Amino acid sequence: MRHTISIAALGFALVSGLAYAADPVKPAAAPAAAAPAASASAPAAEKTPQQSKMATCNKEADGKKGDERKAFMKDCLSASKQEKQQNKMKTCNADAAGKKGDERKAFMSECLKK
Repeated sequence: MRHTISIAALGFALVSGLAYAADPVKPAAAPAAAAPAASASAPAAEKTPQQSKMATCNKEADGKKGDERKAFMKDCLSASKQEKQQNKMKTCNADAAGKKGDERKAFMSECLKK
């Protein structure tokens, strides 16, 4: 009698586990299998600003290795550097008011190099 109850309980546990696994609410395997096919046929999504920044820093870090690369990437990706550049752009834009065309382009180039 005890074995019958144990077997019935085990069977119920297995059946309920299968029913739960077959729940169509969260099909986890289908998107993972479809993702490689979808990415190959669909055009690449636009990069986020962080991804663009990472790509730019990676290109600039070409040839660097180890601690040198790590230090370079840290400096390149730091937000403070970007804030400094943005502040420099604001200042140079304000100073370039009234200049147009090639004169403005040359002024901005020199101003941003400082």
